[in-house]
Amino acid sequence: MLPFLVTSEDVTDWLAGDGARIAAIVGVAVVIDFILHRVVPRALRVTVQRQMEGVLEEEVKQRVDTLSSVVMGGVRSVVVLVALLTLLPLAGISIGPLLAGAGIIGLAVGFGAQSLVKDVISGLFILLDNWYSKGDVITAAGVTGLVENVGIRRTVLRDLDGVSHYIPNGEIAVASNFTQEYSRVNLNVGVSYSEDLDDVIKVIDRVGEELAADPEWSQHILKAPKTLRVDNLGDSSIDIKIVGDTKPMEQWAVMGELRRRLKIAFDEEGIEIPFPQRTIWVHSVGADGTSTPVPGGDAHDPLDFRPRGAPEGEFEG
Repeated sequence: MLPFLVTSEDVTDWLAGDGARIAAIVGVAVVIDFILHRVVPRALRVTVQRQMEGVLEEEVKQRVDTLSSVVMGGVRSVVVLVALLTLLPLAGISIGPLLAGAGIIGLAVGFGAQSLVKDVISGLFILLDNWYSKGDVITAAGVTGLVENVGIRRTVLRDLDGVSHYIPNGEIAVASNFTQEYSRVNLNVGVSYSEDLDDVIKVIDRVGEELAADPEWSQHILKAPKTLRVDNLGDSSIDIKIVGDTKPMEQWAVMGELRRRLKIAFDEEGIEIPFPQRTIWVHSVGADGTSTPVPGGDAHDPLDFRPRGAPEGEFEG
């Protein structure tokens, strides 16, 4: 009989010995992975809910999803590695040289992997301190976008143009979270200097209360937008600061609707929203050679730079 031929007895012996062990190891790995997939998210949810008591459910879910993906990925990698190292000897492959070679390679890689270690350590602190989670809108490393993924090594952001940005965690020194726990309406509205500010403030607060009471928008608003202060005396307008609290990521939609309603209300009340204006002066030279500045241009013709009352043709050319 040729030496490479395998008899049914050999197969039976292998199945009863190493084959059974391999099947058992694979089965245990699959069962562990299944149990972890069911247990880890639930355990994390209980823990996170205790830590974030009183926080919106959306925030809790984002935090659980972020931690689950990281923990499951790490545990799954360990299970696969242990199972592989256990299966190789059963397949007739000695793992001694592999471990020795892996140690040498690991030592060599370690000297050149300082940035990788920095990324991993930074990622751990980001996750433990809950800087941000999946679904948050943040600014990190000069990029603003929606957090699509948070890993041990890098964070993935997608900006408003749909571009994905992969940022190593070690590059994130400061992260600004726009949507953690709650978001804020923060906008300025300019009105003319001729307006009665008390009346304007009443209109703004009324519009904010009506918006917060609207069934379509009340579910997104935590505190009705209202006047905070007169924020600036500008060149062309008086700027009024408006603030209010919304659910995470709802501030932009609420501000857009608030602007629309304020424009309608201002039109109804006759409140002017001014545009930039400039008064142009021209110099009129007298017979004695003296130059006298006078306001130029009529209101109906902004391109007419003649002094008011001057005859046509005098300033032509």
